[in-house]
Amino acid sequence: MNKFIILGFAVALLVLVPGCTKKGSSQSSNVALTKEVPEQTAAGVNWSYPARWTKSGPRSMRVVTYVIPAAEGDPEAAECAVSYFGASQGGDVDMNFQRWAGQFEGAQTPTRKDENINGMSVARVEIAGTYLAPAGPMMESQGAKQNFKLLGAIVEAPEGKLFFKLTGPAKTVETAAAEMDALLHSIEKR
Repeated sequence: MNKFIILGFAVALLVLVPGCTKKGSSQSSNVALTKEVPEQTAAGVNWSYPARWTKSGPRSMRVVTYVIPAAEGDPEAAECAVSYFGASQGGDVDMNFQRWAGQFEGAQTPTRKDENINGMSVARVEIAGTYLAPAGPMMESQGAKQNFKLLGAIVEAPEGKLFFKLTGPAKTVETAAAEMDALLHSIEKR
């Protein structure tokens, strides 16, 4: 009986204590985000990331890389790379979406979806197919990976474009879609 009282109390704390979860759109309102102090920052914005994602070590040309656990049956984890190259850097949105689509074999032309999040323009894209896994200084293919997916977003932040690129096995990426949405809806100007 005491276990149920303690469990009920713990659930009540999670629901009632501000900051345990952060609500974004109705689609992402059930996703728990971290509340690090300080939160992740770049390009004049702050954001929180999903609690089940972990940060990996530093990588060239990235603000941060998050690792998303593999969905059951998927061969590997996914990653969400966040990049910022400076004011007026990184190229235009369509060029980047075409470059990302070029990293897939069998992908259809990406469809751009534009929205406004917390006063900032955000362009989003979804691409699926065989991923060529480009890496290294020459962005050479590390081998074809079938049934992969990419969810990308480019945020027009106050200090320049901020790039979010979630790539991995399709099932894992689909499982993380609501979390990606919650992350994007957590972005606020500093």
